[in-house]
Order: sequence, then C-alpha cells, then structure tokens
Amino acid sequence: MRRLIDGHLDLAWNALGWNRDLTLDLDAMNAQEAGLTDHPGRGRATTSLPEMRRGGVAICQATLLARAKVVSRWDEFAQGPPRANLDWRTQDAASAAARGQLAYYELLERRGLLRPIRTRGELDDHWAKWEAAPGSTPIGYILAMEGSDPIVAPDHAEAWWDLGLRTANLAHYGPSRYAVGTGEEGPLTPAGRELLREFERLGLILDVTHLSDEGFFQAFDAFSGPILASHNNCRALVPAQRQFSDEQIRLLIERDAVIGVALDAWMMHPGWVRGKTSREVVGLEALVDHVDHICQLAGSDRHVAIGSDLDGGFGTEQTPKGLDRISDLQKLDGYLAARGYADDAIDAVFHGNWLRFFREHLPA
Repeated sequence: MRRLIDGHLDLAWNALGWNRDLTLDLDAMNAQEAGLTDHPGRGRATTSLPEMRRGGVAICQATLLARAKVVSRWDEFAQGPPRANLDWRTQDAASAAARGQLAYYELLERRGLLRPIRTRGELDDHWAKWEAAPGSTPIGYILAMEGSDPIVAPDHAEAWWDLGLRTANLAHYGPSRYAVGTGEEGPLTPAGRELLREFERLGLILDVTHLSDEGFFQAFDAFSGPILASHNNCRALVPAQRQFSDEQIRLLIERDAVIGVALDAWMMHPGWVRGKTSREVVGLEALVDHVDHICQLAGSDRHVAIGSDLDGGFGTEQTPKGLDRISDLQKLDGYLAARGYADDAIDAVFHGNWLRFFREHLPA
C-alpha cells in the first residue's frame, strides 16, 4: 500500500455540518444516516478516520469551511440542509463557525487521532513516525481554509496564522469580500489584494482553487509567495469554469505549484448534471487522464498530486464508479502503472510532490 497525502478534505464540515462521527468505521457511520433524506449524499459517505488509515492517508489538508453571504432575503440564497450549516449572514458568524471546526480538530488531537503539522520540523517528524509505525501514528493534518470569509478583515489573518492556518483560498462559490469564486466572474477586491499582502508577509500559502479566471490571473500578478491548487482538474478535458485552462496550468507550473486532482465526478466527465447523470459513465481512469494532461504540459510528474475533495458536499452518488470509500484511492496505483507511470512517478503523485512542496514552504 502506498502512503498518500490528500490535498483537500472537508473533515470538520462533515462532522459539524452533516453531524457525522468521523471516528467510526465508514459503514457504521453511513448506517447512522439510514432514513435521512435531506441530501442525496446521506448514507453514501466515503471518508472516516479509520477508512483514511486503511487507505494509507498519512497527511491531509483539512479545511475550515464557512461562508458569509449578504442577501436581502435568506430564501433567495439558502440551499437547504446541510448547506444551511455552511452559509452565514455575517463574516463574524462564519468566523465563529470556523473556530468551532478548529475546536473539533483540536478535540481529535486530544484523543490521539490527529496531529497538526505547522512547520517543516513537524512535517519531517510526522513522516518518519508514520513510516515507522503507521498503525499507531495519528493522521497528520495541515490546516487549510476554503474561502477566506472567516478572516473578517485582512489584519485578522495573523490571528488565524497563530492558530495554525497555513493555506487558504480567497473565495469558494460566488462573490466574497475578497474575490469571486466558482460560478461567477469578477476581479479581486481591494480587500482581497490587501489580504494577499498579509498572506505574503506571514508566509501563508495561497490556494488558487475556486477563483474566477479574472481573479486567478490577478492573484498571480499581486502575490509572489507560494501557490498551490488543492483540488482542481483540467478544462481541456472537462470544459467548465471550475477547471483550469492550459494557460492557467502552465502559470502554476512556472511558479512550481502542485495541483491536486479531484474525485468529484462533476469535474471528471463533460456534461455531468448533478442529480441526473449516473456515476457509471465515468471511472477512475478518467482521473488518470487529468494527471497525464498536467504531466504532459509540465514535461514531468513534478506538479500533480491528489486533492480528492471526497465528501465535499457529495457522496458516492457523485464519485466515479469503483470509488466507494477513500481507501479506494489506492486503486489509482494500478491505473497509473497501466498508463506507463514508473514506481517513483506514482509515489510522486501519491505523496512525493505534496511532501516536497510543504517541506519547501512551511515555516522552519
């Protein structure tokens, strides 16, 4: 079994927003949702802490995810449960919700189930311990923020840095105080540019996932610190704003970024319609197409990794066939080998590229 670093998992949101006990075996966790009909993903989760361990997930980027949306009528915006537990009327409320998610991670640390990774030294120590005793070593996590709404003002970023935040993107879906995210177009705001200056001063890593095209290119011009893309696929294969164009991928390569490819079937199959398209139309081999496309643009395997986004607001109704649990990511080993990837290249995709990137960019 290959060791794996997953670049994007919404663990705390699943625990608090979906009311899931991530410490349970996956089947037991799903069984608790029998009869729930508030979302198609109920009873179809792929990820729990024991299942991550079975899948060799030694480290992940674990997110804080809470959005602030200003609307005149809440019913014009609210998407129904469980996303009602994602969206807040004010940034103060979103920030408090994110602090609750951080408290969840801290309680898992207390139980010896998670270990925070904030520095290069902690990363190297954790990796050595996982290699020596994977069965008893806690899963490591790098604290990430998906959408910066919980940072209530640019000068609030330092407080989050002190709490352990190491990566963040500016927006999730639609407009935020700082930028415009998936589904709409628009520029960085003046506050967004100021926030990028704070990120650069602190050493906080910018995640360009979910940015509108205009905001993406502006962020590259405005920010000279380290950049990654935690969970993003290729527009050349699946035409949609959510994916990166070849021009964007080449810019990421020039900045020595790493791109984590995602397992959301909506991002893997052209024309996917949520709630209508069958997962049977796309398999894990489609993800290898995205891996290969990035490698061909780069001329190497240095810039691609895994950012699964599993249970990121969907379950197995929206994963490729053959992926029913996060441990099924190990199947990518065979698919990559069949495509001609050598053993060291497969290790690079599974963990090596993320490991190198964070060794270079976490604080000493």
